[in-house]
Amino acid sequence: MRKWVGTLEKIQISIGIAFLFIFFGVIVLQIITRYLGVSVIWTEEAANYSFIWAVFMGAAVMVNRREHFNFDFLVQKLQGKKKIYLQLFNDTVLVLFNLCIFILGIQVVQEFWSYTWSSIPEMKMGYVWIAIPIMAGTMLIYTLVHMAGHIQSLRGQEVHE
Repeated sequence: MRKWVGTLEKIQISIGIAFLFIFFGVIVLQIITRYLGVSVIWTEEAANYSFIWAVFMGAAVMVNRREHFNFDFLVQKLQGKKKIYLQLFNDTVLVLFNLCIFILGIQVVQEFWSYTWSSIPEMKMGYVWIAIPIMAGTMLIYTLVHMAGHIQSLRGQEVHE
């Protein structure tokens, strides 16, 4: 399972990096064309939407690496079962939050799928908004895997006591 999660994380990092490159390239193009006196109207939207994708993919990876949501002060002070229970509480909060985001993200995608970009009418807004349920879904996967690990740790501690 850990190998599969590692592969999923690498895919998300690759997608996030690709969208950051798109973001950077579009911004450079916008700067160059404005300097030349030419206005390319689609660059602002493309930059915004590629940045959204990059941030959402990065946010999911941060949850997997446990760098996103944590009570750091308490986690460092606690040991043993208390620490694991706090981590399980954190994970439960994340599961509930991401479940809501996933459900609402699906609704947003369904509602706005056929809307189009103002500068490129051929592009559907659904391609932008689908990043929400993808992010929330992968955050759910990552968090559930963490919870399973914490539960295994608790069982291991009960055996040793």
